[in-house]
Amino acid sequence: MSLRIKSYHDLRIWQLGIQIVKSTYAITREFPKSEIYGLAGQMQRAAVSIPSNIAEGHIRGSDREFNRFLQIALGSCAELETQIIIAKELAYLNVSEVGKFLQELNEEAKQIRTLSKHISLSKKTTANR
Repeated sequence: MSLRIKSYHDLRIWQLGIQIVKSTYAITREFPKSEIYGLAGQMQRAAVSIPSNIAEGHIRGSDREFNRFLQIALGSCAELETQIIIAKELAYLNVSEVGKFLQELNEEAKQIRTLSKHISLSKKTTANR
């Protein structure tokens, strides 16, 4: 693996992913009880998927695998963003919660894309040597 990161715990994207999980659980705690196994559960699973896929991809030990799992984490970001918008439309979240949460989530997606691009470029540079 071209990136020499000892542990996924050292990755800012993993750390931010953990923060997103905590934020998701905090806001879904206020959802109607009828949503425990519905939208709230979906949002929690999508949020947990973000740092989980970053960790799994990193531990696999190859740039190709890591990049594949980063793409899955990015998909979970998009899924969670959609679910946040749905929760807002259903009036489960207020506008200020949505704005802060989406900002955090968009920052995570941006950092994942940046790392993925860096890995891809690093791989191409290594292949051209």
